[in-house]
Amino acid sequence: MNLQAKGLLLHCRGGFEGEVASEAAQAVAEAGNSGFARAKADTAFLRFELYAPQDWRELLAARPFPDWVFARERYAWIDRIENLPQQDRAGVIATQLAAMGLAAGRVSCEFADTNEAKEMSGFLRRFTPHLEKALQKVGVLRAQATLPTLHLFFESSEACDIGLSAAGDSSPWPMGVPRLRMPRGAPSRSTLKLAEAFYALMSEAEREKGLRAGLRAVDLGACPGGWTLQFAQRGIHVQSVDNGPMAEAVLETGMVEHVRADGFTWRPKKPVDWMVCDMVEQPARVARLMADWVASRSCRRTIFNLKLPMKKRFDEINRCREIIDKALTEQGLSYTLRMKHLYHDREEITAYLALG
Repeated sequence: MNLQAKGLLLHCRGGFEGEVASEAAQAVAEAGNSGFARAKADTAFLRFELYAPQDWRELLAARPFPDWVFARERYAWIDRIENLPQQDRAGVIATQLAAMGLAAGRVSCEFADTNEAKEMSGFLRRFTPHLEKALQKVGVLRAQATLPTLHLFFESSEACDIGLSAAGDSSPWPMGVPRLRMPRGAPSRSTLKLAEAFYALMSEAEREKGLRAGLRAVDLGACPGGWTLQFAQRGIHVQSVDNGPMAEAVLETGMVEHVRADGFTWRPKKPVDWMVCDMVEQPARVARLMADWVASRSCRRTIFNLKLPMKKRFDEINRCREIIDKALTEQGLSYTLRMKHLYHDREEITAYLALG
């Protein structure tokens, strides 16, 4: 299936279209191509059009999805189908995709994550089962996990963009929007940020190894305990460091020691498996603290937030990367660093840093 991509289609948080456009330009350059962004502010998506079509797999392979920071989802943009009839949209789409020789293991019908676009949600919920049957009938949709994902992006019910992503090289959630339940006893919605980070920033193997019951964690700036609860409910012992009050429901898990201290100066007596941090502070200062914990082996892995400035967000991210790289390479340590603007983030990004 040697289909040519016309560009990239990307989802993001409304207001971050500029950052995603910059990422797309870099990724396309890494693929040996060039193009331009078609984006409007606060639409929560953009198309990046190539000046020269390129094999869709080659285009995506230059920057795998985990390496994107601000894109919630990204896929190769293949083509656009317009003037869909009201009576047989599914049939028309299936016929055209079959004529292209396209084969997919699953289909994701998508729309922009804005209040204005959410009216598409009901339409697509009803439409998707009919489309899946039509695609199966013509042989486009097949029960093969190794086949790519077919993304159909709808701005309206009359037209859709066709996209492809390789198996395992996209967000674990449609449009990059997780559907997570608030844990019982959670004191704040910030708990969902860490829950999302576990899946968005860690592989399945990393989760199996790093989120086992019996491990030990530290939560800096923990109160009221939303991040602490994510560990406690997994059977991980937590030292929650904060001078503020901890929610009773979190303490009642029996897995938590509330340490009243300054998160920037406190250290555990023995190394721990995890340290997490959601303190409000300058990004560079947080990056230095995280790097020092890992470089000194006070912890093996950490998840933390970087509160970004309104302007020059990429400059600040690169500055934080340099701080972390310098601290760990000076100690001769190899490490993994991943950063993502999560669905539950606002003006910050979340990062995962681990030894090895």
